[in-house]
Amino acid sequence: MYIIPERLIADLVSAEDAFDAMRGCFAAMADGDAYNFPVIREALGEGRQYGFKSGFDRAGAVMGVKSGGYFPGNAARSLINHQSCVLLFDPETGRPTAMVGGNLLTALRTAAASALSIDQLARPDAQVLGMVGAGHQSAFQLRAALRVRKFTRVLGWNRNPDRLSRLAEVCAEAGVEFTPVDLAAMQEADVIITITSSNAASLLADHVSAGCHISAMGTDTIGKQEIDPALFARAAVFTDEVAQSVTIGEAQHAVAQGLIGREDITPLGAVVTGAAEGRVSPDQITIFDGTGVGLQDLAVAQTALSRARAQGLGAEVVF
Repeated sequence: MYIIPERLIADLVSAEDAFDAMRGCFAAMADGDAYNFPVIREALGEGRQYGFKSGFDRAGAVMGVKSGGYFPGNAARSLINHQSCVLLFDPETGRPTAMVGGNLLTALRTAAASALSIDQLARPDAQVLGMVGAGHQSAFQLRAALRVRKFTRVLGWNRNPDRLSRLAEVCAEAGVEFTPVDLAAMQEADVIITITSSNAASLLADHVSAGCHISAMGTDTIGKQEIDPALFARAAVFTDEVAQSVTIGEAQHAVAQGLIGREDITPLGAVVTGAAEGRVSPDQITIFDGTGVGLQDLAVAQTALSRARAQGLGAEVVF
């Protein structure tokens, strides 16, 4: 069994690696070669959440589970709020093959899934990117989005405007104009990424213009919400996994209000493989409900394991 600590992940898995892993992961799900197991997620009080996401990729011979959660008090401890690790198992024998640090992997795979949705669904001529949220994950989201579209301007909103400096720094590095705005100004955006931990909608229907693509990446628990449910009734809706989208994803609210049904939601993997249409017109609003599935974590953890073995990194122990 290999132990691959968090400190090694940055040298083993790049943002480009994560993007390739997400493309393969979503395609395998669409083809029926991989599936996720039911999610276990519990509230621990004081904003803390903990749970397990797991799955099995038959074609890739990958099986495992990510254990982790969200701990908002960690900032005071000089730790990031999201903490996790991934355990991989041999699907033939059930024996553990690796324990892999999951914090950076989670950030990379979440951003890569969002970028994949932009690549597949946003208008080819998209130039203005809107960022709703400026927490730890936002910088990963922004960098990943800038890799798949040549945005010339980024609009940023955060409940605490002081944190927008994180996004401004990324834009300065990339040579892209950055403008702090109020939410109404998101009407100018061709693509909007929401990445907050909100329990009430921030992005409203009148904040979004025709032709916009929205990557809703913050909702992964019952009760969380970033987007006005009315937007779903106006949009073509896509997701990583329909079962999670309607239960713990952003679509849970629109489904509960009867605005859409699960049959109205298309797996993004089906667009990747060509089994389903993506955007069908320049004026169409598209939404990607990124709930975060266990197979995504397994895909990037497997990449880390393969690289660690090839480079002689990590520690191999008898278990």
